[in-house]
Amino acid sequence: MPLPRLIPCLDVAHGRVVKGVSFVGLRDVGDPVELARHYSEGGADELVLLDIAATPEEAATLTEVVERVADVVAIPFTVGGGIRSVADATRVIEAGADRVSLNSAALADPGLVTGVAERFGSQAVVVAIDAGEDVVHTHGGRVATSVGVVPWAKEAAARGAGEILLTSIRQDGRRTGYDLELTRRVRDAVPVPVIASGGAGSARHVAEALAVADAALVASIVHEDPGGLGALRQAVVACGVRLREVVG
Repeated sequence: MPLPRLIPCLDVAHGRVVKGVSFVGLRDVGDPVELARHYSEGGADELVLLDIAATPEEAATLTEVVERVADVVAIPFTVGGGIRSVADATRVIEAGADRVSLNSAALADPGLVTGVAERFGSQAVVVAIDAGEDVVHTHGGRVATSVGVVPWAKEAAARGAGEILLTSIRQDGRRTGYDLELTRRVRDAVPVPVIASGGAGSARHVAEALAVADAALVASIVHEDPGGLGALRQAVVACGVRLREVVG
């Protein structure tokens, strides 16, 4: 069985990394290229870049960021935000991303998941689910739908998603731990890896998430001290989780 993964997440708006609480109150925390370099060199297994200000005019900015990140990292990275078509996915992957993350557009047109999977393979498709009150939210977590989180995760996997990125809106940025119960239910329901997101405040929280998921996203806990990613890895291992060994 593959070892669990520790994945820093960079929420990008207008070319800068930002962070908030429950998707609001955003503050600037740095340059995405420099942070990506730090995390790549500091032991991250992968990276996720999410354009949370995705609009048509932001496409050029995001593509430039992806190209620059690809030049400085030695690990796989996923890019999401504003990917509404196979053409959008192609633009991002050709810029250097290993995978694309689909969210609101996939829920509006589930065939998009299949289309991207047929073009690049399921391993290149991550379906991101922003979960609140057990239903899927869209548009950056602002709009609640009537679609259940677990049923949508199952459909996304059936349509070709290679991974599910599950974010708890309630827990996001609060550093009080992941939504382990929901994460466990989604993981038990789908045949593909699940990435837990939203709520990491300590190594113990990360270890708890990795007991029920295949990977854990971290953001606030490392953005304030990017050099501390190595210490976080050591602390997670000390909690009994086996991670890959970082060389160098």
